[in-house]
Amino acid sequence: MRFFEPIRDRKYGLSLVEQVVEALAEAIRQQLLRPGMPMPSVRKFAKTHDLSTFTVSAAYSRLVAQNWLIARPGSGYRVAAAGRREPVGASPVSAWAPPKIGASWLLADIFADHSIPIKSGCGWLPGEWLNEAGLSQALRQVSRTSPKQLAGYGHPYGYFPLREHIQQSLEHHGLQVGSDQVLLTQGATQGLDIVIRTLFRPGDVVLAEFPGYANLLETMRLAGLRVLSVPRSQDGLCIRTLEELVAKHKVKAVFVNTVLQNPTGASLSMNNAFRILQLAEQYGYTVVEDDVSRDLLPGIGPMLVAMGGTARVIYVSGFSKSIMPSMRVGYIVANAELLKEFAKTKMTLGLTTPEMMERTVYEVLRQGRHQAHLRRVQERLREAHEELAALMDSHGFEVYSRPQAGLFLWARPAGQWREQGSAKLAELALKDGIWLAPGSYFDPGQADTGWIRFNVAYSLHRALWAFMRKAGATA
Repeated sequence: MRFFEPIRDRKYGLSLVEQVVEALAEAIRQQLLRPGMPMPSVRKFAKTHDLSTFTVSAAYSRLVAQNWLIARPGSGYRVAAAGRREPVGASPVSAWAPPKIGASWLLADIFADHSIPIKSGCGWLPGEWLNEAGLSQALRQVSRTSPKQLAGYGHPYGYFPLREHIQQSLEHHGLQVGSDQVLLTQGATQGLDIVIRTLFRPGDVVLAEFPGYANLLETMRLAGLRVLSVPRSQDGLCIRTLEELVAKHKVKAVFVNTVLQNPTGASLSMNNAFRILQLAEQYGYTVVEDDVSRDLLPGIGPMLVAMGGTARVIYVSGFSKSIMPSMRVGYIVANAELLKEFAKTKMTLGLTTPEMMERTVYEVLRQGRHQAHLRRVQERLREAHEELAALMDSHGFEVYSRPQAGLFLWARPAGQWREQGSAKLAELALKDGIWLAPGSYFDPGQADTGWIRFNVAYSLHRALWAFMRKAGATA
């Protein structure tokens, strides 16, 4: 059964996802689809209407959230009972008071703030994209563990089978390390904090990317470090600026986000990676590699620790992007002597990390289905990138890079906002229940350059682009 004919003209007000949502909601209202009826599978609906599976999956997820459909694991989607439905858009934000925007809100309150309907500025995958079956199976397996095995604090380095799994996975990238070179942390962000607290003291000079990871920049400020910025291009760090800074200053470390960088989405080229390591050898600085999004990268990309070894590179990663944002399990890889110092800092700050969570991650990773899940996520992100980039082009946005992978697109709106900056635009968006992440969050100097970080999985909503048109942010 064909429910509608998609309109593919970008000048048409509705995205393909919104067209599917409205068409199916209307079919349910008209009782063409009755309570309890099974819906076509995502793949079948996509094929029938010549749509991407991402578009259909996103539409079905919205219909579930609006109580038009129900989703049952193993049995697909069905039309919800009449009593469970609510009209599309029945969750108004008119009585909602937006929080005051700022770095502290981004770094703390936003993660507990569920009042914002459209989270274009967030840094995680949608809940409906998670490997629900794999997580459920992992939790069941962990629940069978005897409480006696979990009664103690666990090993300071973390759950050994997971460390061993990480060690083996790094071998596939050409890095040979021992399990005594892997330290588990409460997320990659804590890993970066441990590195900073262990190695540096107030006033030490470090280099950070511009734009760069917001949480890392705030951690550096709290530690009293002198942070100098190196511009980030589509190919990586500006080597000319990097060389000028390390020649002029006593630089202790360079922090770099290797692939699918937060916030630009760009990845280092192989040549850029080589030059960073060559300069590290020449000038004696440490490279701290943040590689938390590698699992979202199809194919291969440079890994600095595999290229330069643990003598010069400290490697930090984690599983929040690929498994679940609340699954706060990360890790540090370094030479064995340095890792001992990191373990001491970890124990000083908060003792051991939660073994139950580490066991859960291990159970997810050891399942054969996890790699298949990652491939599906990579494909959905690619399709979301294509659709969002096309929307941005049609609205006159300047797109920094088109990685076709990962969570983020870095873009700048048209019109007055290109000059006025994006912080004020973000304040206006909050009044419409839209969370934007302005570029000042990601600038070591907190300058408002007009750029915005968009999470591609959350930025196809009709209301977001209606707001952009209303605010004069389009060409």
